[in-house]
Amino acid sequence: MTTCIVCAGQEVAVSLDLGKTSLANKFLSQEELSREEPIFPLRIGFCRSCGHVQLMEHVPPTAMFDEYLYISSMSDTLRDHLHGLATYVVKQFNLSARDLVVDIGSNDGTLLSGFLRHGVRTLGVDPAANLARLAAEKGVNTHVGYFGATTARNLRDQHGDASVITSTNSFPHIPDLDDFMKGVDILLKPDGRLVIEAHYLMDLIEQNAFDTIYHEHVSYWALTPMSRLFERHGFEIVDVERLPIHHGQVRVTAARRGAHEVAAGVGLGIREEQTYGLGRFETYTRFADNASQLRLELIELLDRLASSGARVAGYGAPAKGNTLLTFLGLDVRRIMYIADRSPLKQNRYTPGTHIPVVAPDRILTDQPDYVLLLAWNFAEEIMRQLADYRLRGGRFIIPVPQVSIV
Repeated sequence: MTTCIVCAGQEVAVSLDLGKTSLANKFLSQEELSREEPIFPLRIGFCRSCGHVQLMEHVPPTAMFDEYLYISSMSDTLRDHLHGLATYVVKQFNLSARDLVVDIGSNDGTLLSGFLRHGVRTLGVDPAANLARLAAEKGVNTHVGYFGATTARNLRDQHGDASVITSTNSFPHIPDLDDFMKGVDILLKPDGRLVIEAHYLMDLIEQNAFDTIYHEHVSYWALTPMSRLFERHGFEIVDVERLPIHHGQVRVTAARRGAHEVAAGVGLGIREEQTYGLGRFETYTRFADNASQLRLELIELLDRLASSGARVAGYGAPAKGNTLLTFLGLDVRRIMYIADRSPLKQNRYTPGTHIPVVAPDRILTDQPDYVLLLAWNFAEEIMRQLADYRLRGGRFIIPVPQVSIV
């Protein structure tokens, strides 16, 4: 994709190449281990016209999202954050039982269940039928499918206009941004708001979080190119807030141009990006160099531990963990197994590296010498959950933003 998906510029230059990897959320069953596993190039590029950072090769969304194994409610931290977002939106925009909130990429309905507590009407949109069934258990109705102009017309006809459209951690997944924005324009009330939460490019670079790069994440967002996208569709950013969740995200509120007052923080945020250098290609080549250096440090540490006879397990099987495992070339010779709370991932194997995924109680039963925190963005939560392991002398390896042992 040498054409920018934001501005259609033709100068998208490769800035980081992570090699070829399997799809990060396609955990394998025992039977699937014997089959050929598809792999795809994983590279990001920088648009010299608008500054957008995007994947250079796209995988069809149906290959990644029709069945999905990531569940939002598996993290206590994330669940609490999403319920807090629901409360914030209801109070900030004075929503009532007459209002409809539509969540794009609604997963298992964790966010929308927070809105239901406030008596607001809700509707989820998600292509994964297995997650829609989990959402239904929470009382959340989900339209199973992909969001765009056609879907928006159908939903508007069935449910009416939306007062708020949310997209948390799914906006980076969208390859056809123009169709998405057309859908927002169709479904949203004239004075409605679009609320987006996504990983923030400045935080990603500051923390050397190269493992956030995988095929589901088509875009790596900053305010400047996002503003350009919105302007082309008659929208504008009216508020922005940086968040600590996932070690760095941004919450953007957008609306039709002129519908609401623009907060001063929007201009300040864009100027901060310019000062930081998000519009310069050299920023991303340095990021690539830092990723390579971290890779060397982690391999050296794990090799040293293996030589000493130390036993190492992993904790957390997020998609980002599979980028890390593949980039480092790790397998069961270095990581015995990976513990994860999600029952959808347990008794499966990591894509590409084929490390078994087990239930968390295996850590306490087995007491490995070290646990590599692949879900390092939830390190504090995980270490609280494994307090007994730590009291017995177990230690944690935190791989990002810098290699450390605690």
